[in-house]
Amino acid sequence: MKRIKKVHFIGIKGVGMTPLAIIAKQAGFSVTGCDVSEEFITDKILKEAKIEPLVGFSSDHLKKIDLLITTGAHGGFSNPEVIDARAHAMPVWSQGQAVGEFMKGEIFNRKFKGISVAGSHGKTTTTGMIATVLKENNLDPSYVIGTSFLPSLGLPGHFGKGDFFVAEADEYATEIKNDRTPKFLWQNPNIAVFTNLDFDHPDFYKSLEEVKIAFLKFANKLSKNSILVANGDDREILDILKNYNGNYVTFGFSKNNDYIIKNVTLKDTQAFFWIEAKGQNLGEFAIQVSGMHNAFNALSAIAVCNEIGLSREAIKKGLLKFSGSKRRFEYVGESRLGFKVYDDYAHHPTEIKASLGSFKKIYPKFKIICIFQPHMTSRTRKLIKHFSTSFIGINQVIICDIYASQREEDGPSFSSKDLVDAVNKESSNAIFLPTLSDVVEYVDKKRFGNDTIIITMGAGDVYKIAPKLINL
Repeated sequence: MKRIKKVHFIGIKGVGMTPLAIIAKQAGFSVTGCDVSEEFITDKILKEAKIEPLVGFSSDHLKKIDLLITTGAHGGFSNPEVIDARAHAMPVWSQGQAVGEFMKGEIFNRKFKGISVAGSHGKTTTTGMIATVLKENNLDPSYVIGTSFLPSLGLPGHFGKGDFFVAEADEYATEIKNDRTPKFLWQNPNIAVFTNLDFDHPDFYKSLEEVKIAFLKFANKLSKNSILVANGDDREILDILKNYNGNYVTFGFSKNNDYIIKNVTLKDTQAFFWIEAKGQNLGEFAIQVSGMHNAFNALSAIAVCNEIGLSREAIKKGLLKFSGSKRRFEYVGESRLGFKVYDDYAHHPTEIKASLGSFKKIYPKFKIICIFQPHMTSRTRKLIKHFSTSFIGINQVIICDIYASQREEDGPSFSSKDLVDAVNKESSNAIFLPTLSDVVEYVDKKRFGNDTIIITMGAGDVYKIAPKLINL
């Protein structure tokens, strides 16, 4: 580890890779990286961090490199740079392994207390909340957050002077073809959070039971002195806890939990709620972002911070500084015509229902239009029954072509038109507009006014049209 001076990142623009590159640079390593020329939401972040990605993939990028960290996309371990590096006995880490190694701290000659946030939904927001509370209380944590920018933190990666290392813990494969180890199994935290558990990544997991087995394996990696902070309202997580013998606390709305959230009030850009912890009233908390799901994410962050010994005043003060993250229930602005535009990363049926449900509660008298870009053919096909009921109760959903993933090879036999048909069988409110430019043109012609909320939604590049909508 001491001989590592220069680190190269393949797929550096990925939201899982950019924070690692920033940490490595802040820690004093020489950092290079490469990716495709396409614009990503991390482009501005890398520029701010003074990291300029090389375009394309070539063995010429590997001169004087001591460590190669690669993404699972762009060929993964079959990427020509990885093949060449291994041929020359250069150390190669996957993104998942790198998170685990960074948390371990040996590469930095440090020893961290790891906090890993796992779950099918809410990882980014919860990780951001925990890191914000620690930062606002002068604990200067290191963190890896899978987004581009957080107002309360700035860059999504940080190498801090404090003892804590906070990271998202992803259940997806290390490298889908060559190393099917779930990414989070590379991490060995002192505290793990399970936000919820759902059937996602159908290109990797065959069933919900397989997902539960992976989460139980992760929980069992915790030492005797570690603690699991788990969603006690989630049936699948409760099943896991039945087979888990380690220390844990639960959180949720139910009175059976150790940490209970009550009396949630949602405003357009705020949420207020009361917390009870192990029979003790902690009082009212607030966050500068709305949504019932965000209030619930805050509950898990409060539980973590309380377990590490922060006072209720310290937690309240820190949490109040959190105002969301890029592409998570993000208010983009108001158009010239008066309609409000939001952007949201939701791409799984459960996430979509939660997000749209919050919008309906916050804006009960408004028309709600969702512009949805499905992500991955395999996910859309296998979860189509669940997607079909995700848009019930809103005025209209505009569905675009599926955003293809770099990591899947799927044929054209299934398309967004199939999803439109499925949605219309349930709620008759879906239309198909294949391209994002088609969507902008449609919205321009409809002339929506100040009684309308428009949400761009999905894990692809649908966010790129939000500024165009504002300028209509």
